[in-house]
Amino acid sequence: MDLYYDPVIDEHVANPLGLMAPVWYLAPQRPKVARSAWELAVMLTGLDGEGDPAGLNDPAFISLLAMQTGEFDNGRVQDRLWEVLDDIHEPNWDPNTGEFTFGFGLGEPYPRGQLNARAMAGWVCTPGAWSKLFDACSNDRFTEPTVSGVDFPNTALSEAQWDGDALHVAAQARNESLVDSPTSVRITALPADGPWILVQPDDSKVPIEIVSGETTVELRADGRRRTLRQS
Repeated sequence: MDLYYDPVIDEHVANPLGLMAPVWYLAPQRPKVARSAWELAVMLTGLDGEGDPAGLNDPAFISLLAMQTGEFDNGRVQDRLWEVLDDIHEPNWDPNTGEFTFGFGLGEPYPRGQLNARAMAGWVCTPGAWSKLFDACSNDRFTEPTVSGVDFPNTALSEAQWDGDALHVAAQARNESLVDSPTSVRITALPADGPWILVQPDDSKVPIEIVSGETTVELRADGRRRTLRQS
């Protein structure tokens, strides 16, 4: 199958990735076709067998397969795939930046962003989660409360979820030196003005005043949940 076709010079670029590359896009639209392509790749590499997997040395191929596997499997195939990634694709944890990356044997001064993005997408994805973003999405996401102004990369949000009545937020520090450091976020589109409270992990309550549906909330980068709700 062609990876792409150039009509200007009438050139067909055949590559095994021609079958694998569209799987991520087909999954929400043609799930049976996407799963069939993924299952073929799993079979050809032996990830579903008993012997050692093969053909997973290519960074482009294994990163695509890792991304897609998160959508289709969270069992033995995924475990075996990540064993290969952890074994031969140079996993690295940088305690200063708080980043986990793969070097993929490329010998480059910085980790390859696209390849790592694919692998990490597969790591965090659970079966069906990618398709659900498209098949079960709601336009409410454009009008519900929004969190912005995160001090990234020093701080990231491990949770930011509106449940219809309250906003649950958790801030995560990028490394040990920043754990428990103060940080703040901006929250907009809250459904009502007036007095709200921020419930802390110890169940203490901080009064928050909402004006025009907006406020700034002070957090700590400790990974623990805080809940903003009306008082």
